[in-house]
Amino acid sequence: MSSAGLNKWIISGNLAADAQVKTVELKNGEQAQVASATLYVQKPRNREESFTVSLSIWEKSYAWRKLPSLKKGSLVICTGNLEPNPYISSNGNIPKAGLKMTVIDIDLDIVREPEEEQSEQAEQESKETAQITA
Repeated sequence: MSSAGLNKWIISGNLAADAQVKTVELKNGEQAQVASATLYVQKPRNREESFTVSLSIWEKSYAWRKLPSLKKGSLVICTGNLEPNPYISSNGNIPKAGLKMTVIDIDLDIVREPEEEQSEQAEQESKETAQITA
């Protein structure tokens, strides 16, 4: 068995927002659903820097079953095909290097629940209020 032409990557990061599903028309005239999301990936040696990967999750893939759990802030591990996706930044019209992954499977590491986000936000707000009044 040969691995010639194999394009399989594994990447881990936090979702920037909930996955968004849309319907697209295929070349053969049929329609299919695809979900898109953005993954923030931290660099291992400098956690303050990160980069993004655009994710495409097609229906009928293993990853599609996990869509209900793909919430903003969740830490996920994605397996799929990776391609370069250059773009022009909206801030300064600077050429940037981008990455796009067609996701085959997703492993859920830490899933954010809506009430967790609200309690964390309330905790952060109370800390900020305490700092202002001090």
